[in-house]
Amino acid sequence: MKKKLIVITGPTAVGKTELCLSIAQEMGIPIINADSRQLFRELKIGTASPTPEQLQIVKHYFVGTLSIDDYYSASIYEQEVMILLDKLFQKNDYALLSGGSMMYIDAVCNGIDDIPTIDDNTRIEMKRRLEEEGLEALVEELKRLDPEHYRIVDRQNPRRVIHALEICHMTGKTYTSFRKAEKKQRPFNIIKIGLNRKREELYQRINLRVDKMMNEGLEEEARRMYKYKGVNALNTVGYKELFDYFEGRWPLEEAVERIKGNTRRYARKQLTWFKRDEEMHWFHPDNRTAIMKHIYNT
Repeated sequence: MKKKLIVITGPTAVGKTELCLSIAQEMGIPIINADSRQLFRELKIGTASPTPEQLQIVKHYFVGTLSIDDYYSASIYEQEVMILLDKLFQKNDYALLSGGSMMYIDAVCNGIDDIPTIDDNTRIEMKRRLEEEGLEALVEELKRLDPEHYRIVDRQNPRRVIHALEICHMTGKTYTSFRKAEKKQRPFNIIKIGLNRKREELYQRINLRVDKMMNEGLEEEARRMYKYKGVNALNTVGYKELFDYFEGRWPLEEAVERIKGNTRRYARKQLTWFKRDEEMHWFHPDNRTAIMKHIYNT
């Protein structure tokens, strides 16, 4: 029997955690986290990381394994997950990967282009240039050095713009030249399960989750992180809005409402991305019986 990777994804707050804990317990397998922000040990509350109790119930991988100033990427994640899967499949026929980070899930399922790892000097230099010259100047430089990538990149996203320029400067080649978009063949089958709810139901869950995070101490967690606010890991919904509150841009009540609104917007973005995948089978999170039937019959 060919080994099978179960991928359970969907928008933030849809109910992935509860379902995956239940499935992992029943099948006697660990959970491989595919939420890029849950890798950072300092960001427990704002990323809805598994609780200590949940970590005791089921073994998790890639939760709290990095510090916010560690360099990491979807490419590194792909490599590390593939090594882990090789070990897990020696003991079990199934493995479970779950999260909502689109790029990380795609990296494991389809592979990611073999883009060079950025050296420290280049990364430090580009960070300095962003602070001193601003994003607009770097966007113009990308237009000159790699016009093809300039046409498709999110020019409002400093991380994407800077990464492309880092490749250009470090290799002397365009970022486009490294992007082949060739799907890699995996030595296991992949069962893709998408979770979704009615929009009003999902939005209510998002709003309640943000309120819960605030009650659990998100503001205090964000204050501890404020001195690191330029770090990419903190370019994240929940922290950005509170940083602006700390700087007096708006009152706390508005910051909380903005977190809710931006989280809802991110959930729509996730759904748009995942719904393009024709291999995805969609279920309501509460329909566990149908989900398990699909897993065992696929």
